[in-house]
Amino acid sequence: MVVNEKAIIFQIGNEEYGISVDYVISIEKFENITPIPNLPAFVRGIVKSRGELIPVIDFEHVLYGHLLQHNEQSRLIVLNTEELSIGLLVKEAKEILDIPNDALTQIGLVAYQKTKYMSSVANLESRLITMIDPNLLVHSLEGIKDILEYMQQQQVN
Repeated sequence: MVVNEKAIIFQIGNEEYGISVDYVISIEKFENITPIPNLPAFVRGIVKSRGELIPVIDFEHVLYGHLLQHNEQSRLIVLNTEELSIGLLVKEAKEILDIPNDALTQIGLVAYQKTKYMSSVANLESRLITMIDPNLLVHSLEGIKDILEYMQQQQVN
């Protein structure tokens, strides 16, 4: 029996990444963001999604060190993690894909501290998709404690 994992496939640069749909709350257009000073550079600001304030993480900045140049295709993938809900800003959310478990390969980069959130690679016929674990992503981001504290203060106000 082949077990499949459903994943949202999105693009950063020329690469494809995936996140299990189990973490995804919604996929939204990138708009109405409120910039917040003194947060890490990868945090573009906060947005209100379904009545909740969430920080927007620029995934291109996390991976490549420069801000995503957003356009009509840019999307905010709202994720629920153990710590907090986040919005992941991506170049384009492409599709929902069934990935067979036997196509997933563990990658040696998991031990590398800065990429430990890359949990596996889906090796499909004509494409490689790097799978992201949102819980590990949140834990690996520098300054996430500051963001958590800030978000908790905003919820109280």
